[in-house]
Amino acid sequence: MIIRQLSLHNFRSYSDAQFYLAEGLNVVVGPNGIGKTNIVEAICYLSRLKSFRGAPTANLIAKGTQSAVIRAIGERQGREVLIEAEISSGRSKVLVNKQVLKRTKDLLGALQVTVFAPDDLMLIKEGPSGRREYLDDLALALDPNLEPTFSSLDRTLKQRNSLLKQISYKPDEGELATLDVWDKRFAETGEKVVALRRSLVADLVPLINQAYQRLTTTDQVVGLAYQQSWDGELFEAVQKARELDIRRKVTTQGPHRDELLITLNGFESRNEASQGEQRSLALSLKVAAHQLLFQRLGEPPLLLLDDVLSELDDDRAVGLLNNLPKGQTLITSATEIPNLVVPDNVITEFDSLSEADHG
Repeated sequence: MIIRQLSLHNFRSYSDAQFYLAEGLNVVVGPNGIGKTNIVEAICYLSRLKSFRGAPTANLIAKGTQSAVIRAIGERQGREVLIEAEISSGRSKVLVNKQVLKRTKDLLGALQVTVFAPDDLMLIKEGPSGRREYLDDLALALDPNLEPTFSSLDRTLKQRNSLLKQISYKPDEGELATLDVWDKRFAETGEKVVALRRSLVADLVPLINQAYQRLTTTDQVVGLAYQQSWDGELFEAVQKARELDIRRKVTTQGPHRDELLITLNGFESRNEASQGEQRSLALSLKVAAHQLLFQRLGEPPLLLLDDVLSELDDDRAVGLLNNLPKGQTLITSATEIPNLVVPDNVITEFDSLSEADHG
């Protein structure tokens, strides 16, 4: 979907505002604190029904008001699409072409987005949970029907951990039988999730190398390796770890403990790559996911780059902007973009801002 017009009412710092977007590269330029990131957040909300910053829903509503409205008019496959979201402290709702949607996954059929923000550097620098989430989010974007599989894994893991907290150090037969049931369910779903993740890693390897080499104009090789936290079949591994799990009161084996190892020329990027290399790697991960979505779904997601240029040197900034994936892109920046790049649309006016909650 291409967004032509975005309207915000009582959303974050905006009491009322309208923005018109071009089909290609849109650049939102203004000083820090003027509300640039709020525009990115509004578009993301229309796709995911949540803030990409992890903010509570109540924080999206302008202070002193009861509800916020985001409205986007766009085009998909030659047809006009209208997406409207009403955000309230109670139950929020979203309409596509005036039809209320009951499930969040249905939004992915209307608007797909890829977003990159400075905090995404944590994909490289921090622990494995963010990298697992990266793979799982991509799997769901590619196929929203996988949502029950991931929900089942989360639910089963919580149930098993809850049971482990209740079991005594010398469990009786009833407790062990109940644990057997949860072990089997956890293993079945966990194996499915791992298979999905491994398939994605294989598909991402050539795409992330292409993105990294275009961004950095180097021939460094990026490696991706999925590392399981167990050997053999998951059910057997969970059974073998049962005594340890009972003692620690937590599930020690499974997809929730796995790692996506990212290397650069064979060296682990988390500890060995420079700050600039880590930024380029994090951005390349997002671009690779964007390209895979384009390949599988037949149309590119809307690419949102929030304050990315401030994190890149001039060469990397030009490399990024001159090699943007096909489709609509919106970039926010506190400074002018390099002269070598000519955007299709520049937004510098931020009308009708409220007095608080700039972002």
